[in-house]
Amino acid sequence: MRIGVLTSSRADYGIYLPLLRLLHEAPDFELSIIAFGTHLSPYHGYTVRQIEADGFPIRARVESLIVGDSEEAIALAMGTTLSKFAGLWERWRDQFDWVLALGDRYEMFAAVSAAVPFAIPIAHLHGGETTLGAIDNTFRHCITHCAQLHFTATAAYAAKVVELKGKAEGVHCVGALSLSGLPDQDLLNAAAFRERFGIDLGRPTILSTFHPETLRVEQNTAHAETLVAVFDQLAAHYQIVLTMPNADTMGGALRRVFAAHAERSERFIAVENFGKRGYFTAMRDCALLLGNTSSGIIEAASFGKYVVNLGDRQRGRARSANVLDVAVEAEAILGAVTQIEARGMTYTGDNIYYNPRVAEDILDRLRALR
Repeated sequence: MRIGVLTSSRADYGIYLPLLRLLHEAPDFELSIIAFGTHLSPYHGYTVRQIEADGFPIRARVESLIVGDSEEAIALAMGTTLSKFAGLWERWRDQFDWVLALGDRYEMFAAVSAAVPFAIPIAHLHGGETTLGAIDNTFRHCITHCAQLHFTATAAYAAKVVELKGKAEGVHCVGALSLSGLPDQDLLNAAAFRERFGIDLGRPTILSTFHPETLRVEQNTAHAETLVAVFDQLAAHYQIVLTMPNADTMGGALRRVFAAHAERSERFIAVENFGKRGYFTAMRDCALLLGNTSSGIIEAASFGKYVVNLGDRQRGRARSANVLDVAVEAEAILGAVTQIEARGMTYTGDNIYYNPRVAEDILDRLRALR
């Protein structure tokens, strides 16, 4: 079976990884990677090199990112991506049995929507979810409408896809792919992590990622400044390790604030990209997570970590009991950290997204479609 995989960023690639390994190793599947978006941007770490290092076959590299992060730049990047993929799908209209598309980003939506006139069969992962603080919410549901096959992370999300599509055919609840194979994933020990990234996780550490709220872009700079002020107060007890935000509207404004803070604070470390293995190692060894990334909602519970989830970007996503939702206000954030400290730091409850065999279940579903 011929499988194409659309990957536009470090985020979706890390989620895909367990499935990519199975597809690459299975003799009855032919895997082709189509890399685009920030994978090809030096500004965002040129993460296509990680795909190369992992040994997966990259069939196409589609450069479509526009310099800038204004609303106009995002819209122009969508148009460029759609235009370039129109040519690609014209050439490859009969090349794939299924093309996998994960998530909700604007460039993923553009690549998938370009496939519709060519009747390219699309399988969508992580549909049915809700994130009311980001334009991604609109793109996610649009990709669902473009797709014929759906692999959702919870039963409630599967029900949402059925509601959107008007039928249950092709909708499968499998769990969150990023958690496939836990707890047996090969993570780094403390010495190897320190050697690779120059960060000592033996110190009490807060792991942070903060992306723009793309529906209220005018507040993003103020949010970043509030956050670094909070980091200054937390630095008395913790080092802060922050992964830089995605290529979203006003993402550059956040980056500038965080980069400037990293230059003046020894207890604040900004990292462009850990890769999945490095990021999960940091999650395993940190004290808690603080930010507004989906990894706090979906993955942190499986590592026994509490999460201070900020603002509205993830509003609407189903949560396990490890997540404390607060506004992007200094007093509220510090109060949530104090609550976690009082609980003893370690979360011992369930993760509603967990299924250790997600990747295997997806392969079984694909095989059944032959």
